[in-house]
Amino acid sequence: MSHNSFGHLFRVTTFGESHGVALGCVVDGCPPRIALTAADIQRDLDRRRPGQSRFTTQRREPDEVRILSGTFTDVASGHEVTTGTPIALLIENVDQRSKDYSEIKDTYRPGHAAFAYDIKYGITDYRGGGRSSARETAARVAAGAIARKIVPDMNIRGALVQMGPHKIDRSRWDWAEVQNNPFFCPDARQAAFYEEYLDGVRKSGSSVGAVIEVIAEGVPPGLGAPVYGKLDADLAAAMMSINAVKGVEIGAGFAAAEMSGEDNADEMRMGNDGKPRFLSNNAGGILGGISTGQTVVARFAVKPTSSILTPRKSVDRYGREIDVSTKGRHDPCVGIRAVPVGEAMMACVIADHFLRHRGQVGESVTWPFEQPR
Repeated sequence: MSHNSFGHLFRVTTFGESHGVALGCVVDGCPPRIALTAADIQRDLDRRRPGQSRFTTQRREPDEVRILSGTFTDVASGHEVTTGTPIALLIENVDQRSKDYSEIKDTYRPGHAAFAYDIKYGITDYRGGGRSSARETAARVAAGAIARKIVPDMNIRGALVQMGPHKIDRSRWDWAEVQNNPFFCPDARQAAFYEEYLDGVRKSGSSVGAVIEVIAEGVPPGLGAPVYGKLDADLAAAMMSINAVKGVEIGAGFAAAEMSGEDNADEMRMGNDGKPRFLSNNAGGILGGISTGQTVVARFAVKPTSSILTPRKSVDRYGREIDVSTKGRHDPCVGIRAVPVGEAMMACVIADHFLRHRGQVGESVTWPFEQPR
């Protein structure tokens, strides 16, 4: 199976299956002399880790990361730093229960990838979905932790802004609240509602989708390219590559279709710091595929988990019609743990474009330009 790598100068290749011995990634292109320890990566992995509340799968994985290569002790500082060579990361699987899937190994779960994998490859790993499992995203989060260190003064944050049909109230947005509830929700009142709502979904054996918003503050202007290397295009591709994601929007996104030209255009004035000040951010920090220096904003929609207890009509590998329900440990809302994954993909894309921009242009353009005499 090919296409397990993404990025150009900051390139990530992931490997491993949901119920295999381990999973991990190789990060190539990371600049040298960047301080990096396993603890730096572990912080993000712990936010994605399963089994932290009753609202996620009860699979107990510590997700302890090991750095196998690409770092060395700097003589001057005594700290572990990157060497500029490939960084290999390994995360062992310790709590897989493949027997949960033995009864449905020949069954196609509606909404699941097994049918598509079988049609393409003639073989599919039924144990938790193999490569199609959200377990693969642990490797992305590990790579994202490295990517965050590459762009100076950049801050990436994500939050769950909708569960099922229930949206947050943006007037109550509080970033500090994201760390205070199991949903990464910035609205404390809505987070309390989600507890009761998702309990009902979980107890019924069903699942529900979600919308995640990820922002990147401190992104330098000028990242991206006008045609086939658009920053927003690469962001959309990265977010769409996350398991179960079925829609992506940048800035105002689909809401822009309802606006007038006057409402949608982000007007500009000069700020006191001598830099342009945008009066709105419907573009999501990207114009013509190139970052403007504003906050980059992306949202993505995560479909409901395909593995549910409710019997669904399907067929098996041999063309027989059947009804299927899935036992085992599954997220009633897989979108919850997608928040750190979305952050990681945002970090990887922007780090890649930062290095590409530096390689092509070098120093940033001095703006504003002098008027011709």
